[in-house]
Amino acid sequence: MTRIATTKRPAPARTARKARPKRAPTRSPDGGRSIRTYRAALEFLNSRTDYEKMVRVGYNHTNFNLSRMLRILAGLGNPHKKLKTVHVAGTKGKGSTCHMVASMLQNSGYRTGLYTSPHIVDLRERIAVDGKLVTEHEFTKLIARIAPVVNRLRRDEPTFFEILTAAAFLHFVQQKVDIAVIETGLGGRLDSTNVIKPEACGIVSISYDHIAQLGNTLEKIAEEKAGIFKPGVPVISAPQVPAVKRVLRKAAERVGCPLRFIGEDIEFSIRFESSRASGPHTRVCLATPTTRFDHLRVPLLGEHQAYNCGVALGIVDALRQSGFEVPEQGAIDGLAKVQVQGRMELIRDMPRTIVDAAHNASSVAALMRAIGQNITYDSMVVIFGCSADKDIDGMLAQLQLGADKVIFTTSSTPRSVDPHELHARFMEKSQKMAQVGDTLEDAYAIACKSVTREDLICITGSIYLVGLAKRLRAAGKLQ
Repeated sequence: MTRIATTKRPAPARTARKARPKRAPTRSPDGGRSIRTYRAALEFLNSRTDYEKMVRVGYNHTNFNLSRMLRILAGLGNPHKKLKTVHVAGTKGKGSTCHMVASMLQNSGYRTGLYTSPHIVDLRERIAVDGKLVTEHEFTKLIARIAPVVNRLRRDEPTFFEILTAAAFLHFVQQKVDIAVIETGLGGRLDSTNVIKPEACGIVSISYDHIAQLGNTLEKIAEEKAGIFKPGVPVISAPQVPAVKRVLRKAAERVGCPLRFIGEDIEFSIRFESSRASGPHTRVCLATPTTRFDHLRVPLLGEHQAYNCGVALGIVDALRQSGFEVPEQGAIDGLAKVQVQGRMELIRDMPRTIVDAAHNASSVAALMRAIGQNITYDSMVVIFGCSADKDIDGMLAQLQLGADKVIFTTSSTPRSVDPHELHARFMEKSQKMAQVGDTLEDAYAIACKSVTREDLICITGSIYLVGLAKRLRAAGKLQ
């Protein structure tokens, strides 16, 4: 059984500096008619406040405002009210869980929308229907349609994420999806996605992340995540530490929604195994009065993905109970097709190089365990960079448990921590070998000189760093 992390309060990032919202002058005074190209659509979108790129963001009703989101949607004909949805919140594993649910529904004959964030390489990754990204032409038309609505709200200007969320809802309606799987962005209670009335909700593992916005205790963070609960809407949760479990149960009682934990209210088990044909992998079993899944192979590596898989299967069961026809075999076959980039993804064979979007202490710990279970290597060099609003000391503590050598670098974003600071903080608590590469290309060159054929390079710590690695690799610059 997996040991559940204790509720130790993380140390705050010492290097975080307040960033101002990015406000470029781009506007569409002609009501959006000037947005005729994908580039123009991106310029319009990027001119808005983007909290994903800011070091410090106040978590309040000025910055995170559902009434503003509702006004945007009202101007578009309330597309969110025309959709059947699944809503997933939590700290670690939201995206993977959403991909698994969407694939099982799609394989069962449902036209399925998927909205996730952030993206790894291409902004269009966030909005997909039946596994196909929104096209540049479709995206341009969506932003041109939304622009006049946004321009009418200049005194309460919508954000980058709010506009994207509205675009996703509008696209799913235009594409006539049967159901859309929606991942929350930040928290849950005030998240832009929290305007929907879903058919089912999922809560993945809750741990420390975005503590400046959501709170510095697991109880406070859990309360924000539970903000997606709706009266009568079933909620499936991953196993949680006792403090989180209490908060979720109280929230469910207060709202009036059924809440079930896999492994407790839902029969669930996992087993790690290895075979010559399949290699190391995890299998899960889940059973309810209406559904039984036996010994399913988890499509993504790592024990943490087994719990995400359990939540996804529980959501499918909840949908079946509410009238959705999801044949068990259809779900099983759909699950087997799941691939998610940026999750222990191999981007180069020689030297073996993987990327993973682990970006808090809990996910780094899960990554180190997953690598140890699933990949054979002599020595592992980790290239690490992270954002300033993270539990840096917690991540570094987990990193030293798995890495043989660490090379610190930057993802070249405003939120990225200076790699020299990371190096200094790491050396205060570890005797492991460590260096600094001022750019990812520099760090990778150092790593390549440090490894042999049987060694492994892992790039992790930030979704932005993973995206940068994939872009550089595609351009032939990680050599």
